[in-house]
Amino acid sequence: MNEQVVPDSEHRGLVARLPQLPRDLAQLARFDRPIGWWLLFWPCLWGVWLAGAGAQWALAAWLLLGSVAMRGAGCVYNDIVDADLDRQVARTALRPVASGRVSRKAAWGWLLLLCMVGLVVLLQLRLEAQLFALASLALVAAYPFMKRITWWPQAWLGLVFSWGLPVGWIALRSDNWDALMAAYAGTVLWVIGYDTIYALQDREDDALVGIRSSALRLGKAVKPGVAMFYLGAMALWGLGFWLYRPDWIALLTLLPVGLHLLWQVATLEAGDGGNALDRFRSNRLAGALMAAACYVVGNA
Repeated sequence: MNEQVVPDSEHRGLVARLPQLPRDLAQLARFDRPIGWWLLFWPCLWGVWLAGAGAQWALAAWLLLGSVAMRGAGCVYNDIVDADLDRQVARTALRPVASGRVSRKAAWGWLLLLCMVGLVVLLQLRLEAQLFALASLALVAAYPFMKRITWWPQAWLGLVFSWGLPVGWIALRSDNWDALMAAYAGTVLWVIGYDTIYALQDREDDALVGIRSSALRLGKAVKPGVAMFYLGAMALWGLGFWLYRPDWIALLTLLPVGLHLLWQVATLEAGDGGNALDRFRSNRLAGALMAAACYVVGNA
């Protein structure tokens, strides 16, 4: 294994071609693992498309840039806070701060630069959406500590990674809060489900070093547990669609994403880290299918 590339990198070739410092900074912000910013971006796009103002490509592009920057900033902050824990977990021991390749001072500087990009994006939104987006910072700051005090850090991550849905919605309108909150709650459950799958990779190391996770808490019931989270997500998304547009045809738009989530659960092998990582990454497609559903319900 190349000691400069973390084990679950998606783009080893691209990252490996960079000079050492840019490579380390790219890994620190997880640019070599784009699944993270896709999962942050999809709820933003859901909110925009469900709002019923058309494709809004310019707004979507700004939100995509913001997702890349702020997901990177969140990862840098998480690695600064978790450096000592990361050194004790095989999958994370090679991360730039944990391994010592990037100093904490340099990491803080990189974090500030990424946040400045996020600020540029923030200023493109109307005031109501700016204020709502800023309210997420407290959740983001607290997240790295959740794995130390609760068995359900995935639930906290759900609150954070779903925040873009109301931001995208509020950027365009400020009504139908019942439908919006139902869709948001469903998205939180979706995040808990897929991040529980992700956490399966680290169960043994997490147990040894005292890191808590839903994957450990669920134990042998992790597969039915993920199924229940996904089922709850589907139910709440359906409720949100119904409150927004009481039409049975609107609910049919959820069928493709529902079938995909069913496939994830049916083929998940809890003891196989590679299988879990593949199922986790497949939520990029789940997000795209849900985006299509939101566009149809909001604009058709």
